[in-house]
Amino acid sequence: MIQLSTLSTDAGQRLDTYLHSRLPEYSRSRLQQWIETGRVQVDGRTQKRSYQLRGSEQIQIEPAELPPLRATPEELPLEVLYEDAAVIAVNKPAGMVVHAGTGVHAGTLVNALLHRFQKLSGVGGELRPGIVHRLDRFTSGVILVARTDAAHRDLAAQFGTRTVEKIYLALVHGALKTDQGRIATPITRDPQRRVRMTSRLAHGRSALTEYRVLRRFQKFTLLEVRIGTGRTHQIRVHLSSLHHPVVGDKLYGAPSSPLGRFFLHAHRITFTSPATGERVTVTAPLPAELQHYLDSLG
Repeated sequence: MIQLSTLSTDAGQRLDTYLHSRLPEYSRSRLQQWIETGRVQVDGRTQKRSYQLRGSEQIQIEPAELPPLRATPEELPLEVLYEDAAVIAVNKPAGMVVHAGTGVHAGTLVNALLHRFQKLSGVGGELRPGIVHRLDRFTSGVILVARTDAAHRDLAAQFGTRTVEKIYLALVHGALKTDQGRIATPITRDPQRRVRMTSRLAHGRSALTEYRVLRRFQKFTLLEVRIGTGRTHQIRVHLSSLHHPVVGDKLYGAPSSPLGRFFLHAHRITFTSPATGERVTVTAPLPAELQHYLDSLG
C-alpha cells in the first residue's frame, strides 16, 4: 500500500497528474488504470482520474502488477553496420523507439532485431533483449546490441568504466563563443516537468560532455560532441544549459524546425569486442535529411 498526503500547493491538480508527479516510476497509463479499477482512494473514496485535488487529502494506492511484457519479432528495415559473435552494431533511424514502453508496443528496434537475429542477450529482460544502451527516439545513429549474456555484461562494464568512446554530431542554435568546451554539471529529473531533465540544480548524477566546433553558419553551429557518461538526454540538456539547444529539440528550448526530428546523430562508437578482445570502431554516416539540411544552410 502506498500512502500520500496532498498539500495546499497541490490544489487544482488532476488526480492522475499528481500521482504521476509523485510516483514517476509508474507510467501514467498504469496509474490511470489503478484509478479506474478502484485501487486509488482519496479520503476513503474512489474518484475519477480527472478529479481536482483540494489539498490536505489522504490518498491510498494499492498497486497491481501488470502481466510481464515480452518483445516479439517484426519484419522491419534494419541497417547492420557491424557484427561478430558477441556484438551487433546497427544504425537506428530517427523516429524509431529502441524498445517497448509507455504507449509503444510495436515497431521498435528490438522487434526488428528479434526478427533478424532471433536470439539476443537476456540480461536486460524479455522486453529489452540485447539492449546495453539507448538512443532517444528522435536521435539517429549507431547503437550496440549484445548477442549473449556474457557479451552484455562485458559491454555494460565497458560503459560503466567509460572505456567506450561515443561521438555525436549536433547542430545547435546560435554561435558558441569558443571552438571547444567542456560541460560537467550534474543532471537530474526536472521537478517541475517530469518529462525533462535539468542541469540547473546543485545535485544530480555526474555527467561529462565535451564539444568541438566543426563548422559555423550564420545562425547555427555544427558540433562534434563526445560524452564520458550516458545520462538521460545528456547532450540535449547540457547544450541547452549553454543557451544553444539542439535544432528540433523543442523540449529543451529550440524553436519549431522543418526537420521533424533532432539534429543529433550518434556518429561513431569505439569499444572492445568481447568476442575478439580487439578495439572496434563503428561509424554511422550522417542521414540524408540531416545532410540536406546542412546543405540548405549554405
